Amino acid sequence: MIMKPFSHIGAYFLLMKRVFSKPEKWSVYKRQLIFEINSIGISSLPIIAIISVFMGGIITIQAAYGFTSPFVPLYAIGFTTRESIILEFSPTIVCLILAGKVGSNIASEIGAMRISEQIDALEIMGINSASYLILPKILAAIFIFPFLIAISMFLGILGGYVMGVTAEACTPYQYIFGIQTYFEPWKLYYSFTKVLVFGFIITSVSSYFGYHTKGGALEVGKSSTSAVVYSSILILLFSLILTNLFLNR
Repeated sequence: MIMKPFSHIGAYFLLMKRVFSKPEKWSVYKRQLIFEINSIGISSLPIIAIISVFMGGIITIQAAYGFTSPFVPLYAIGFTTRESIILEFSPTIVCLILAGKVGSNIASEIGAMRISEQIDALEIMGINSASYLILPKILAAIFIFPFLIAISMFLGILGGYVMGVTAEACTPYQYIFGIQTYFEPWKLYYSFTKVLVFGFIITSVSSYFGYHTKGGALEVGKSSTSAVVYSSILILLFSLILTNLFLNR
């Protein structure tokens, strides 16, 4: 599936136009939405939990190692861990991980339906296949991703606490005081705005590559790879754009 960049962009927006057209039967979409929430979100919880706990511990240990000056208070360890996890790790790095897990699954699922002519069968029955297959995935990601990222933030900070106290990098009081120090609620608004954008990117881009798969099983694998690569690139690009919009004040 080799196309020029502008052809990709045009085909993507045409597909999104079909995706967001009025559904035929809302009841069918509701059932599909619940299924996708479980498939996209709940099934991703274990890997997110494990990675968040360990990354929180790693960030804490690295912060403690870097703060060797006696002029730097130890509560800065908790402060650094909180800022790193809330601003960058949970909203961006975890979404990159989800792009690999969720994005590849979506692209391969829809791609397999394309090469097995299931999508053609839906079109023959008068069903808007783009909306039926893709819209529930997008809505499910936008709904469930903020919950996953909130859990990631909590577990990351908790993992930092456990590792920091266990390694005697700081006391429980110093860590807790650090994660409370200079907290600005608008940073959560910034983080969850990124998550919503990334959720849309992951599902829509992956669905696009799966929907336009041509050929056989080999092309399904290529579409899955392309979905992960392009989703990851767009996540980093929009992370830069949103960071400039929110933080460059």
